[in-house]
Amino acid sequence: MFNILRLVQNENLKIYKRMSTWIMISLLILSVVIGGIATKFLMNPNDGNPETNWKEELQVRNEQLQMDIEQIENAVGAGSATKPLEEEVLINNYRIENDIAPVESETLWGFMISAPNFTTFASLFAIVIGAGIVASEFSTGTIKLLLIRPVNRYKILLSKYLATLLFAFLLVLLIFITAFIVGSIMYGFQGIDLPYLVYTEGQFVEKNMLNHIITLFGLNSVNLIMMVTFAFMISTVFRSSSLAIGLSLFLMFTGQQIVMLLSQYDWVKYILFANTDLTQYFSGSPVVEGMTLTFSVTILAVYFLFFNVASWVIFQKRDVAA
Repeated sequence: MFNILRLVQNENLKIYKRMSTWIMISLLILSVVIGGIATKFLMNPNDGNPETNWKEELQVRNEQLQMDIEQIENAVGAGSATKPLEEEVLINNYRIENDIAPVESETLWGFMISAPNFTTFASLFAIVIGAGIVASEFSTGTIKLLLIRPVNRYKILLSKYLATLLFAFLLVLLIFITAFIVGSIMYGFQGIDLPYLVYTEGQFVEKNMLNHIITLFGLNSVNLIMMVTFAFMISTVFRSSSLAIGLSLFLMFTGQQIVMLLSQYDWVKYILFANTDLTQYFSGSPVVEGMTLTFSVTILAVYFLFFNVASWVIFQKRDVAA
C-alpha cells in the first residue's frame, strides 16, 4: 500500500510540473468565469421586476408545454414521452401558487445548476492527461527505467490510473468552487434558501438545493470517469497518446448522437453512451423504454471492468524492448 501511495505521488509530480497542466487548469477556471459573465449580462439580463416576471414566464412556459403535450399525444399517444412535460407543468403551477421562484431565475443556485455542464471541459483535459501518462513513457523510453525497479507492473499501472482520476476529480472540484465564487459575486446570496422542487409519487417534495447540485456534479462525472478510463486503456494498449485523445474525444462528442440515431433498436441500450447520462432517470426519460438506473449502472460496471482488465493484461505482457 505504501509503495502505491509513493508511486501515485510521483505520478502527480510528473503531471503538475508540466506547464501544459497549469494552462489547462487556467483555461478551465477561465471558462467558468466567462460562462458566469455571459449568463449574467448576455443570456439572462435582468429586465425590470424579477419578483413578478418569473410567474408570467412560467405561465407562458406552461402554455407551450401544453401545446407540446397535445402534439406528442396526437402523434404517438399518451405515455412516457409526455410524462416529464406533464410533471413540469404541475411543478410550475405549484411554484406559482406557493410563490416559490424557480432557481433558473437570476440566483446563485441558478448558475450552480448549470455549472456541471463545464465537466465537459474537465473530461477533455483529463483525457489528454490519461492518454499521455502511459504512452509518453513508451515514446520517450522512460518506461524501461520504471520497470527495472523492484515494483510489480500492476502497481505502476495502477498508480498512473489513480493519478489520472485524482487529476480529473480535482478539475471537477475546481469547477464547483469557481462556480460558487463567480455565482456569489454575480448574484449574491439572494434566494439561497430556495428548495429544489420535485414531483414524485403524486406529491411535491422540497429538497436541499446544495445536495441536488452535488448530485448533478456526481452524475455528470460518470461520463468523465468512463471516458478517462477508455483513453487510459487505448493509451496503454496501443502506446499512442494521439490515437487515445482523438478516439476518446470523437466518441465523447458523437456517442450520444449515434445512440439517438439508433434509439429505435432495442440493442442500443447495451452501448456505453446510452448509459453514461444517468440524469435521464431523474429528469427526462431513458433512451430506450424499459431501461432502469440499475441496468445502466450494471452496463457501466461491465465496461469499466473491461477497460481496466484490458489495460492490465496488455501492460503485463508488453515487451518493453520492442
